[in-house]
Amino acid sequence: MKIAIVKERRPHETRVAATPETVKKLRALGAELVVESGAGAAAALLDQAYVDAGATIAPDAASAIASADAVFKVQRPMSADEGHDELSLLRPGQMLMSPLGALSNRELVADLARRGVVAFALELIPRITRAQSMDILSSQANLAGYKAVLVAANSFGRIMPQMMTPAGTLVPARAFIMGVGVAGLQAIATARRLGAVVSATDVRPATKEQVQSLGGKFIAVEDEEFKAAETAGGYAKEMSAEYRAKQAALVAEHIKAQDIVVTTALIPGRTAPVLVTEDMVRSMKPGSVIVDMAVEQGGNCPLSEFGKVVVKHGVTLVGPANLPAELPTDASALFARNLLNFVTPMVDKETKAIRIDLNDEVVKGTLVTRDGQVVHPALAQ
Repeated sequence: MKIAIVKERRPHETRVAATPETVKKLRALGAELVVESGAGAAAALLDQAYVDAGATIAPDAASAIASADAVFKVQRPMSADEGHDELSLLRPGQMLMSPLGALSNRELVADLARRGVVAFALELIPRITRAQSMDILSSQANLAGYKAVLVAANSFGRIMPQMMTPAGTLVPARAFIMGVGVAGLQAIATARRLGAVVSATDVRPATKEQVQSLGGKFIAVEDEEFKAAETAGGYAKEMSAEYRAKQAALVAEHIKAQDIVVTTALIPGRTAPVLVTEDMVRSMKPGSVIVDMAVEQGGNCPLSEFGKVVVKHGVTLVGPANLPAELPTDASALFARNLLNFVTPMVDKETKAIRIDLNDEVVKGTLVTRDGQVVHPALAQ
């Protein structure tokens, strides 16, 4: 079994899919590792560290992928139309283990199937206990939530905590976290550590206790629809127009007094829901900051712009392009461990090859193409 690790070429990406630590562990499973030169440089992981861990360095992506049985990536492969043709490097029967955004990028999935690639979409790892150590979305969202608050603090013209000085007392900032998933919980915890007065909202009832346990105030319309607003997989359901109107009215009143707003709400395979309208932005205090973590999927605020910091109606709106990539060393370490934990159960102890068990719940949940076909139930039709 030979595994290729290539340099990520999408804009704003600094992470790498394997670290020297996971290279050693993959070698212990019987794998050979080929790492493209410079693949880990942006994460402070130099070629020599990979060599010391037992990997071979290839001069370019084509050389790394050419003889590999599997390719590990942080980002979905690029097409020629995107400026760098990574898809053409993949051959029939080769395995690709990477986030693909499969529910949104169906043309990519179809292309991988036509090329005969055996593709696993890592963002589809099921939310079951056994798969928690493989969950790339959670590990990266955890770091993103932390970084979002630091980005907000850096863009905010005041300090976060209350401070008593001989010249007078500075009041604490008020931070409002919208969406209490993994990213939101870490944002709450980080804002609290920095001394802000924190409130948060989410449509899932289970999050109320989580917010309160971190010292935040929970803000939501708690009616009957709210009590049933969570899927079996732990995601937020899309709410009715009536509920959204009631929730928007509550949020509109609350947001007027906030200094910092971090929005995190995403629906898998869908455009991000609008949580902060332009009228709400107008109502906020001059100098307030909004960090829109959902900007890549359309944004939770229509005024935010992908990859930009803009000021509108006196409010600074930050649309971060890739928050985990702003912490490349730790983000790579967690991603690489997730991927190691994902592939380890697939390695046959005798042959040392990757064996695809279609009865395995994790395999069924992530395998999107095989034998020239799109095979995932959510995509096959």
